[in-house]
Amino acid sequence: MGNVDPTIHRAMADHAIPLSDDGRQQSREAGERIRQLLGSDASPKKVRLWNSPYRRTRQTARELAASAGDVILDQREHVLLCEQQFGLFDGIPEEELPGMFPMQWEQFDKHRRFEGKFWARMPAGESRFDVSVRVHQSFGTFQRDAADHGIEDIVVVCHGVTLRAFVMMWCHFSPEWFEREPNPQNCAIRVLQDGEDQGYFFEGFPPAH
Repeated sequence: MGNVDPTIHRAMADHAIPLSDDGRQQSREAGERIRQLLGSDASPKKVRLWNSPYRRTRQTARELAASAGDVILDQREHVLLCEQQFGLFDGIPEEELPGMFPMQWEQFDKHRRFEGKFWARMPAGESRFDVSVRVHQSFGTFQRDAADHGIEDIVVVCHGVTLRAFVMMWCHFSPEWFEREPNPQNCAIRVLQDGEDQGYFFEGFPPAH
């Protein structure tokens, strides 16, 4: 709904913003593509779905899992997969930030001017560096899935900054890679295999402004 009506961010906390009707349909189509990607072998795989606890990612995961069918073994939630915390800047258009938070904005913008948005921390929130550190802390869970429970593949439903942080940390890319890499489109599906980034299996849907 934040893509359909950006003003919703002024009235509703980011974690509570739901999917739009288009988002639900896109989630179902993503589930079909997951089925194509992971359900092509004759022998069934053990695929676990993990999602962020935000309302929209819970809804996305539910629609995706229903559409993917028996390709998905089960579904679990990990709080470390949530979106970047925007703190005092949450829901406020960028052009209004210098007037509302002049000192905080100057500190944030200083990093951006030196091509360092990765390091720029939102006041009372997170930097992209912070997101990368906490996403990395979730990897032990996924490795135990494979070692202790025989999980062969995982599907992670998360957010744009979180996905980029996941790819960067999993594949040992640099902060400069993160700066160059754009956010994915809605319901894009990115494939990581054997520690290597395979790019997008499905590019996704552009935001519906």
